[in-house]
Amino acid sequence: MKKTLIITGASSGIGLAIAKRFHSANYAIHNLDITYGDVGHYHRCDVTKHEQVRACVESIAADYSIDVAISNAGMHFSGNIEKTSESDFTKVINLNVKGAYLLTQAVLPHMKQRQNGVILYIGSDQSTIGKSNSFIYNLSKHALASMAKTTALDYASYNIRANTLCPGTIETPLYHNAIAAYCKKSGADLAAVHAQEAALQPLGRIGQPEDVAAMALFLASDDAAFITGSLQAIDGGYTTG
Repeated sequence: MKKTLIITGASSGIGLAIAKRFHSANYAIHNLDITYGDVGHYHRCDVTKHEQVRACVESIAADYSIDVAISNAGMHFSGNIEKTSESDFTKVINLNVKGAYLLTQAVLPHMKQRQNGVILYIGSDQSTIGKSNSFIYNLSKHALASMAKTTALDYASYNIRANTLCPGTIETPLYHNAIAAYCKKSGADLAAVHAQEAALQPLGRIGQPEDVAAMALFLASDDAAFITGSLQAIDGGYTTG
């Protein structure tokens, strides 16, 4: 019988790479996103809405076991605390943190019943370090680190594992949009900025979504059965210094 993955925001970027990797490992994929995705089963869902997340999860659980849940949907925001409006604060927290909370809360009863499950959160290198001009994004990613730790402790007796993946600079549409916006604002050369970003990584390259997907599949596997409550860096060595 196929195992089942529920993942949020898997229509592009890291989420899409994870969906593809799990699909190749013979998982049934269920993608909760507001944008259509063509890997596995697509469920249109605003993950900040309790009733929508709950309805999707219950619908899936009626026909599938829920083996793995990955909270991936998120957004980036640049700005220090003074440049972060209340609406900016709410928007980022709702998607990055509330979305993870709602997914976790929805899948836990089904995992508890089965006495088994894996929950993964897609955090960031900013789940472990601070960065300038990144007040609310940094706060949201630290929250995901905390969510994995507390969930791991609270549900270990049910054989439910929770971990946070902490990608560094990964070449996704989000990354390209961010550097394009920076270059437009600053007048910097796009190719030069991309090269500078690569040079900042000890391994000398920008990470790829597949790097994160490989770690996600490992953490979901029985080979990682003794790993829970951890923060897994996937950043080319960036946070080691």
